[in-house]
Amino acid sequence: MNTEDIKVCVLRIEGTNCEQEAHDAFKIMGADPELVHLNQLTGDCSASMRRELDDYQIIMFPGGFSAGDYVRAGAIFAARIKSRLAADIENFVSSGRPVLGVCNGFQILVELGLLPSFGEIMSEEPQSALSTNVSGRFECRPTYLKHENHGRCVFTKTLPRGEIVLFPCAHAQGNLRFPKEREAELLQQLEEHDQIVFRYVDPHGEYAGYPWCPSGSINNIAGVCNPEGNVLGMMPHPERVMFRYQHPDWTRDQDPDAPGDGRAIFASVLEYVAGRF
Repeated sequence: MNTEDIKVCVLRIEGTNCEQEAHDAFKIMGADPELVHLNQLTGDCSASMRRELDDYQIIMFPGGFSAGDYVRAGAIFAARIKSRLAADIENFVSSGRPVLGVCNGFQILVELGLLPSFGEIMSEEPQSALSTNVSGRFECRPTYLKHENHGRCVFTKTLPRGEIVLFPCAHAQGNLRFPKEREAELLQQLEEHDQIVFRYVDPHGEYAGYPWCPSGSINNIAGVCNPEGNVLGMMPHPERVMFRYQHPDWTRDQDPDAPGDGRAIFASVLEYVAGRF
């Protein structure tokens, strides 16, 4: 499949606000993204606006505050999907097609039960939570991430293991947590199944606490994938650093139009899809 033929569904509802950046990131890399409202997939729209999930090769859940983040961040969006599209989403993931959730998108994937996906494609109830940051406030800052995956995740195959990248974060509820009584067991499962993709680090690549880990997430985890590697959820925003001039230190470079760190995520998944489908 040619890159320009890869159709990306950037899925949104009321309250999402990063969909244009997500759309543009895939467009920059040569794919064919489309902004799609959930109602277009459920049929709650005119016939001319109807869309089918099977027409797309990639789904992206963008950041924002879907449904105002009422109840819990991402919970309402996830509930609306599960009530109408659960089988479609499961079929999409089981077919090997990739799903990316960034920030609020990560929260949605957790609420859906697609992540961390212990034992099933989509669990009936969430298996983890993205709770309030330890600072108790919204954190918007550049964050350094170390790529920890050994090769399972289809979104980071072009990124060497151990590479440090800079993606900005902007969230109030990014603190990844597991049930206390199963915490050690579930962390071990993540390690054994190569599901940890990114961890927060300081500028020297060392694991560090606040503010380098702005959420206080357990084991500094910033992003995880499912055991198959085709579903990735992460809190920081790769779509916001597609060019070097979007980095806070861009004036130190000779070429501000050089590729930004975020491109690796989109290049990797498009290469995967082009080679498989």
